[in-house]
Amino acid sequence: MPGGDGLLNHDLLPNEKGPQDACGVFGVWAPGEEVAKLSYFGLYALQHRGQESAGIATSDGSKILIYKDMGLVSQVFNEASLSTLLGHIAVGHTRYSTTGSSSWQNAQPTLGRTSSGTVALGHNGNLTNTAELLELVRERYPQVDGELARGNTTDTAVITALLTGDLDHTLEATALEVLPRLRGAYCLVFMDETTLYAARDPQGVRPLVLGRLERGWVVASETAALDIVGASFVREVEPGELITIDENGLRTQRFAKADPKGCVFEYVYLARPDTTIAGRGVHEARVEMGRRLAAEHPVEADLVIPTPESGTPAAIGYAQASGIPFGQGLVKNSYVGRTFIAPSQTIRQRGIRLKLNPLKNVIKGKRLIVVDDSIVRGNTQRALVSMLREAGAAEVHVRISSPPITWPCFYGIDFASRAELVATGLEIDEVRQSIGADSLGYLSEDGMIEATEQPRERLCTACFTGIYPIALPESQHLGKNLLERPAASNGCDPGPDSDLESVLAPAVRREEALARLGQVPFGDPGRPE
Repeated sequence: MPGGDGLLNHDLLPNEKGPQDACGVFGVWAPGEEVAKLSYFGLYALQHRGQESAGIATSDGSKILIYKDMGLVSQVFNEASLSTLLGHIAVGHTRYSTTGSSSWQNAQPTLGRTSSGTVALGHNGNLTNTAELLELVRERYPQVDGELARGNTTDTAVITALLTGDLDHTLEATALEVLPRLRGAYCLVFMDETTLYAARDPQGVRPLVLGRLERGWVVASETAALDIVGASFVREVEPGELITIDENGLRTQRFAKADPKGCVFEYVYLARPDTTIAGRGVHEARVEMGRRLAAEHPVEADLVIPTPESGTPAAIGYAQASGIPFGQGLVKNSYVGRTFIAPSQTIRQRGIRLKLNPLKNVIKGKRLIVVDDSIVRGNTQRALVSMLREAGAAEVHVRISSPPITWPCFYGIDFASRAELVATGLEIDEVRQSIGADSLGYLSEDGMIEATEQPRERLCTACFTGIYPIALPESQHLGKNLLERPAASNGCDPGPDSDLESVLAPAVRREEALARLGQVPFGDPGRPE
């Protein structure tokens, strides 16, 4: 019988997966430094961006070594494995699968050949024209080898294959030709034997920053990773920019005109609170979202409590603006990972208590405001409200520091499908009834955007509005398992695994949405759907 896999997760209910980011990337060029250990700690700071696999590649100037495996950064690496990764250049990656399944073959960094050596590449984001790019690979390199031949089914492997190039072009020149062909969201950190590269898509959907070490340079998904390795923040990698770092220093080139559309959900949930994006601290933005939420949806109550930990900054802001005391009404067990031990029926019905337990003396008789960052399926909030009422809460008012999520993301976040999103097809009061709250209030789109202090035109809000700033192809050319679909024996298209068809189709009917919510009775919050 398999044991628990030891992977910590933030899901409060079994199989109730919240939004997941694609990946975290880290790169370092630093002669004289232990670049493998710098990468390890950098990835440690980016663990929240992906928990399925981790890997580090290093180069000593003549050869590239790579070590990667499934699991958390602390599970994959130890002193022995890091000691073998010698050199002065490194690329690190921590993955959550958005294109391609979760398997060892799909772990990153990927490796590929170039005209003069080897390339190791890490990718955060999600391409929307992977099918088109795969055809380009087949056209240019008919004898497909490398990661694609070894079973890698990610868009990252396709990018790696396109960087093969020819004898007349350096890797840098090949990258400048390939990058403008990519569509969607991508932050790339890659290297050959002598040089570190970093590139960001023209919309800059995902964050990527440049930092300075005393003896080198660092590139990372978030500023928090710079902090942990002692690098000073220099600036963000610009949308449409390719940075090259080698023994001659740092140089930068444009491969596309910048058209910034940063992901607003980074501010709401994805990024670490101690990260800064586009000059705005994420923690400060979340606190401000809570303040604006209090102004938009006031209610008489005795205590403001967060859903740990994602709702804490917004709950602080709500309490500050409303004058209602902030309190910790829930205790979270941070050490619960996934387990293969089947719970008893009694435990399954109270599954949320594996992660959260109420402080009854704090809650009893109180009118509570419970603040969280988002509602996905609604099962977690339904179980939470039920648990608080059992603990003696007089009233439970739910406040969400973002608008209703009603659309899927094709740029690097793995949401539930549109059919599973509770806000699809339901009015807000119907959602309130479904989770059993006394009242429910979402932050407005305007309030959310204003809290980021970013111009509206520089943000992607597609998951809230359905307005996609980067064009989407036909549905059969999208989907997490795009490169894994078997060819139909009769020659027919096997069909998409993406959610694009539901995006292009009319909204789910109200009756269907209500039927979905009726699958889990309020009194049995832990029962799997």
